[in-house]
Amino acid sequence: MDVAFMWETFLILLSGLPLTLELAVTSIFSGGILALFLSLFAVVGGAIGRGFTRGYVFVFRGSPLLVQMFLIYYGLGQFRPLLQELGLWAIFREPYWCAVIALTLNTAAYTSEIFRGGLKAVSLQQVEAARACGMSGPLLFRRIVLPIAIRHALPAYGNEIILMLKATALASVITIMEVTGLAGKLIADSFRAFEVFIVAGAIYLAVTFFVTRLMMIIEFWLSPHLRMRPPTLA
Repeated sequence: MDVAFMWETFLILLSGLPLTLELAVTSIFSGGILALFLSLFAVVGGAIGRGFTRGYVFVFRGSPLLVQMFLIYYGLGQFRPLLQELGLWAIFREPYWCAVIALTLNTAAYTSEIFRGGLKAVSLQQVEAARACGMSGPLLFRRIVLPIAIRHALPAYGNEIILMLKATALASVITIMEVTGLAGKLIADSFRAFEVFIVAGAIYLAVTFFVTRLMMIIEFWLSPHLRMRPPTLA
């Protein structure tokens, strides 16, 4: 392996890292908001809410993300006149926004199930104890239900964040020059796939390591009660 070539490759691929992180952060943030509404709708929306959420999750979790991205980027082009009338063509003609929409819709399906599981994990005894203290409605949800649900859902949600970070590599198939897109271009120019993909994998590995450590810090911060020593008898 040519170390000098790998260093040059690292510098080139590193220039695509901001776009990779931007895709990941945008899709995770917007997907998290959508997932929160979906999970709440499934819990409080009755049969209609559960049916809609289950259908949404079934479609987006049961089909490949790559197919969803192709449908949004290439498939919606068949409806260009309608999209132009609705003023949406300026969005769907841009590969960046198509990738963000596909990633958002996909992660919302997984994240909504994670959030719904977190909400279901809040015990009835904790809710009743909060009501006995005079809490109800939004105050009970904000101070009791939501923090407990987040604490239960955080480990699984951390895994989903890592998966979405790596899923941004699929954006390269619709001409977006993030880390994987730049790696493909370098391979086409140099025919040295092994070195290029080694460097690309190392970049993703470093970012994933940082995210996992950040999630561990957040979990540690949200669970001080697990580190409390039991009272000792005098």
